[in-house]
Amino acid sequence: MALDAKELRDKTPDQLRDQLAQLKKEAFNLRFQQATGALENTARMRVVRRDIARVMTVLNEKARAAAE
Repeated sequence: MALDAKELRDKTPDQLRDQLAQLKKEAFNLRFQQATGALENTARMRVVRRDIARVMTVLNEKARAAAE
């Protein structure tokens, strides 16, 4: 389930940072599963990586808007 950028823009920066931490933790767990050979859904790694990028993009947009 990929995140929608529209939904992310409605969240506060604190909520986005929490979401980012959660996604990074999931990415770590997926990498660990891949290293041990326990990873079944390899496509999930790509989805999580892109979700992390999406959250970071929205956070940077909000930071840029607040600086202006």
